[in-house]
Amino acid sequence: MGAGSVSVEPRSPCVIGVAQYVSRPDDGPCPEPLTMWEQVVRDAAADAEATGDVLGSVGSLQVVYCQSWQYDDPPGRLADALGIDPGHRLYSGIGGTTPQALVNDLGTAILAGDVDVGVVCGAEALDTARRLKKAGEKPAWSHRDPEPPPFPFETPFHPAEIAHEVFQAYLTFPLWDVARRAHLGVAPDAYRQGIGELMAPMTRVAAANPYAWFPLERSAEELVTATPENRMVGYPYTKYTVSIMDVDLAGAVVVASHEAADRLGVPPERRVYLRGWAYGCDPVYVAEHAAPWRSPAMAEVYATALRMAGFGVDDLGHLDLYSCFASSVHLALDALGLESSDPRGVTVTGGLPFAGGAGSDYQTHAIAAMVDTLRADPGSAGLVTGVGMHLTKHGAGVYSTEPGPVMPPDLAALQAGLDAAHPPVAITDTASGPATVVTYSVIHGRDGSAETGLAVCDLPDGTRTYARVDDAALLAEMEATEWVGSVVHLSTADGRNTVRA
Repeated sequence: MGAGSVSVEPRSPCVIGVAQYVSRPDDGPCPEPLTMWEQVVRDAAADAEATGDVLGSVGSLQVVYCQSWQYDDPPGRLADALGIDPGHRLYSGIGGTTPQALVNDLGTAILAGDVDVGVVCGAEALDTARRLKKAGEKPAWSHRDPEPPPFPFETPFHPAEIAHEVFQAYLTFPLWDVARRAHLGVAPDAYRQGIGELMAPMTRVAAANPYAWFPLERSAEELVTATPENRMVGYPYTKYTVSIMDVDLAGAVVVASHEAADRLGVPPERRVYLRGWAYGCDPVYVAEHAAPWRSPAMAEVYATALRMAGFGVDDLGHLDLYSCFASSVHLALDALGLESSDPRGVTVTGGLPFAGGAGSDYQTHAIAAMVDTLRADPGSAGLVTGVGMHLTKHGAGVYSTEPGPVMPPDLAALQAGLDAAHPPVAITDTASGPATVVTYSVIHGRDGSAETGLAVCDLPDGTRTYARVDDAALLAEMEATEWVGSVVHLSTADGRNTVRA
């Protein structure tokens, strides 16, 4: 039974319009982000097929942080371009959970009666910016902030992570998969083949997605076999299996209360209801995760969002699990109690390695694609998830074409429960002597050769430490066999630990 034939809570939040945009290199010069923001917001408003003025009703305009260009007033410039004057304007922080978190906040505000219609949008032109830089040019885009603020990191770097260069996601996300592999007792080569089998169906989704950056189907073997074109990046991940951030993509989502949708004349079949949501965090620093083969926060966030929606995982018809790397998908599946072969698949876009991971804006595309998917499958429900930082932040949204009771979760209580049940492991900056490998990865250079490795190790006193691996023979051994659980010897020099063969 549709939304138009049941009694619906008037303040129930629903997505009424979505839009996406892609500008590929062969399409010619990419518009600047501000232009793309304007286009997708206008397109999303039109997508509602309303008889009323959707744009003129926008009371909250929220823009996802843009890495491509620092505008002096992003939401203000966009409001001017759209010819609207929303009372609430926000420019977000960073992270893979950001768009869903903004939609969640809109849902809360709509339920409270603080806003009737809101927009979340984002855009990146990172591929264009990279090409211009390579040519020795700079973007000639508008309204640049004369004093751009620093990149908005949310937490300070840990001294031990600075000393051991624990910065890049292609170094940290493999750690979770290697730990999971050891926990499951799967041989290294078989586990890598499993990564290909997980991701090959994602490429089929991307191939059918008109907004995907790489609309190309690939086999499992093609994805995981290291070649000059598909070099190993951070073991066990090849280039084809990691998120591609340098893309030119934009997306927008319009959210309204049910009564506002009625007032604007939005047809019931265009509405997709935000039924449940949640947000929570694991410990901030990589070595603090007591069991790096799982994510307690993922499990609690997903369970809370589903419980809020009144659904079980079997009630979901569609999934979009954040897929910057295979580990984020594997841990999400584990948290949901699902197998990688689940017939629903894991993405409605194709995922970040194939559809494109546009800075902090991927989830805008995931939500837009989920809305289109659910509209085409009336009566169905879907889950969109996000991951931020080094598998620290976790967010989820449950969507359905069917309305239902909505009660915002107690996120403070959720986080307090996580903190109490899963306290961080203490980190020791430097240590010499015996240690036990908890997890590790090997980083490869652009020529495909192994350059260095990182190990996370347990110390005899119960704390954790980081250590670099520089020995070429040891790096090769760590890729060929299982080193989790091995006892190694650490030496310290200049504030940095090194694993000795």
